[in-house]
Amino acid sequence: MNASRTLALAAVLGATGLLSACETTPTNNNTFSRSEAGRAQNVQFGTVTSVRGVDIQNDNTTVATGTGVVLGGLAGSTIGGGRGAAAGAVAGAVAGGAIGNRVASRTTPGVEVTVRLENGRTLAVVQGGSTNEFRVGDNVRVTSDGTTTRVSQ
Repeated sequence: MNASRTLALAAVLGATGLLSACETTPTNNNTFSRSEAGRAQNVQFGTVTSVRGVDIQNDNTTVATGTGVVLGGLAGSTIGGGRGAAAGAVAGAVAGGAIGNRVASRTTPGVEVTVRLENGRTLAVVQGGSTNEFRVGDNVRVTSDGTTTRVSQ
């Protein structure tokens, strides 16, 4: 395998890794980001008044599409020589952008849980999970650090 094809293959493999890293795992009761670890949480208790399934869309579409364009263009430019390299770069950039956008636009299942807190306030929280995790009338715990809020049994 010549050097330009090796470089193209490495760029494609790198793009695949970067694009898959752009997908985010939705927050659920058992998954915490590194920045959430060790952060104090305010805790309130309440009763579930409503549960509905939702789709959570990834927020990183611009990053993933841009990464796909750049890496696709680099990979495409190494395939041909002269005009072929330019055409390959354009085709690679278009294909890479489309792949990056498709990966980033995926949705994951989630649940919106509406809770009437003991203090009388009502709030709705969207988090990763499914509708079978909560039922109307369940007593739940609501934790929040001011940025991330979770509902758990």
